Amino acid sequence: HHRPADLSGGQRQRVAIARALVGNPSVILADEPTGNLDSATAQEIMDLLLNLNREQQVTLIIVTHDPHIAERLERKILVRNGVVHEAGRP
Repeated sequence: HHRPADLSGGQRQRVAIARALVGNPSVILADEPTGNLDSATAQEIMDLLLNLNREQQVTLIIVTHDPHIAERLERKILVRNGVVHEAGRP
């Protein structure tokens, strides 16, 4: 067993994601859910979240600066200079 202070940033992030999923939420708010993860683990987390969206109709609201994560999402909202745009629209 490890104390929270002994965990790496990536380990803490995975624990936070696991805790969020325990209650079978209908909406998941994820702020940089892959920010502290290596690329392979980030892909696994995104696969899990997108599967929950498809299979269990869980609504995902994901904030990310990672274009690789953003390109996997069906609908994107961009905030630039304080102005909100739907992706693909000026």
